[in-house]
Amino acid sequence: MITLGIDTANQPLAIGVVEDHTVLGQIQINKKKNHSLTLMPALDQLFASIQLKPSEIDRIAVSSGPGSYTGLRIGVTTAKTLADTLNKELVGVSSLAAIAANCVGIDAIIVPIFDARRKNVYAGAYRHKGQFLETVLDDLHIAFSDLIKRLAEFDEPIFFVGSDCQKFAEEISEGLPQAIINPNASWDLPSGSVIAELGARMEPVTDIQAFLPRYLKRVEAEEKWLETHSPGEESYVEKI
Repeated sequence: MITLGIDTANQPLAIGVVEDHTVLGQIQINKKKNHSLTLMPALDQLFASIQLKPSEIDRIAVSSGPGSYTGLRIGVTTAKTLADTLNKELVGVSSLAAIAANCVGIDAIIVPIFDARRKNVYAGAYRHKGQFLETVLDDLHIAFSDLIKRLAEFDEPIFFVGSDCQKFAEEISEGLPQAIINPNASWDLPSGSVIAELGARMEPVTDIQAFLPRYLKRVEAEEKWLETHSPGEESYVEKI
């Protein structure tokens, strides 16, 4: 099976194509760019480089969140359009799980985090179990102080990963002094081939058009709108 992986959940752009367990090619860019302008040209470049037609893939795996609202919408919309147009399978992969999967050989609870601002984070907890990634704590939006408390309940080593970890280094040192912050810079970034490999093991979605990103948190504008509206009234999306 040939799987295309796409991740635009945050600042990096990562795409890759995997055939069974062989990486055919990938592109990874960690520089602030407009994914809406760069994703399709990057896909064209990747397919041309590996001499493969998009119609020859079997499945598309896309990072479905959490992450940047705009980034997620770009990646998911592109993946849905390609899957529908090319009549291919579609799979959504946790953007946090994709980072945790980078940490091969780590015998600890792996905690990927993304900064969600105001001392909040998007986080999950995973551990490697053989060749598979096991979920220890489901992805969630949480105050970092509360995350530390929850992780302190585990009687296992804790390994933090993600490019935002250094923002919380002081809190980690105080709350979990034995925890380790990932020293391998490449593990902090999403990999298109990892997204593809994870997606190849999952069940495809049954309704491509109904597939949506997993934001885990409302946008700030919607939260303010709900302060003066009932959830049972016209929806925020309909309003705008």
